Amino acid sequence: MVEHPAGNTPPHTGRDTSAGAGTGAGTGTGADAGTGTGTGADSDERFHALLRSLRVWDCELPGIDPDPAHAPADPLPLFRQWLREAAEAGVPEPHTMTLATADASGDPNVRTLMLHDADERGWHFATHRGSRKGRELAARPRAALGFYWAGLGRQVRVRGRVTEAGPEESAAGLHRRSTGALAAALVGHQSEVLASYADLERASEAAWARAQAEPAAPVPSWTLYVLHPDEVEFFQGDARRRHVRINYRREGGGWARELLWP
Repeated sequence: MVEHPAGNTPPHTGRDTSAGAGTGAGTGTGADAGTGTGTGADSDERFHALLRSLRVWDCELPGIDPDPAHAPADPLPLFRQWLREAAEAGVPEPHTMTLATADASGDPNVRTLMLHDADERGWHFATHRGSRKGRELAARPRAALGFYWAGLGRQVRVRGRVTEAGPEESAAGLHRRSTGALAAALVGHQSEVLASYADLERASEAAWARAQAEPAAPVPSWTLYVLHPDEVEFFQGDARRRHVRINYRREGGGWARELLWP
């Protein structure tokens, strides 16, 4: 997407002009001052003051062309561009994302995990088939992803159906990763109740030893999933809250592009 010249982007000072914001917020002198611990009205006020003191987008934000017609015809090139720009801007862990799923009764769950790939098929991630998210995807094979790059004031939201990539591709993806990733997968038992941390330490040591000795050790439960998008939204924050939201919606064999109100 075409960026506006710097002069067309309103300056952003990072200052919060809302009521209650100001210096000294969250700097109480009690034992739980500024920590959010404790109970009672004083603790509540310190916590509320802390929230009001926090800044949003305390940096210069990029501008983008708000005309959906000027965006790529497919969301994948724009996503790859935004992730690359986030990495180049020094945004920490730009490849991490939130994954939202729901169980058989419709109760939602959300967690943060790593993006493995984004290609013409969709957005890739992996987990144990028997984990909570694996069980939820088996019951309801639809999900949503969220990326947030605070340093650029950008979000990307993706939602659609989810399929398993298959055992061979899942194993190949795992074995391309680090020894630590293989060791973590070998530990297994994800989402199960852990009786004691000592049990995890013992299992982890054994898994590390095996991962180092067997870099191609099989982990049958490890599964690569692909989210096939029905909708992809690109959100560019604006200092004056005139955010740009360009939404891609699957329509027939292609994509419809539309501008959404903030």
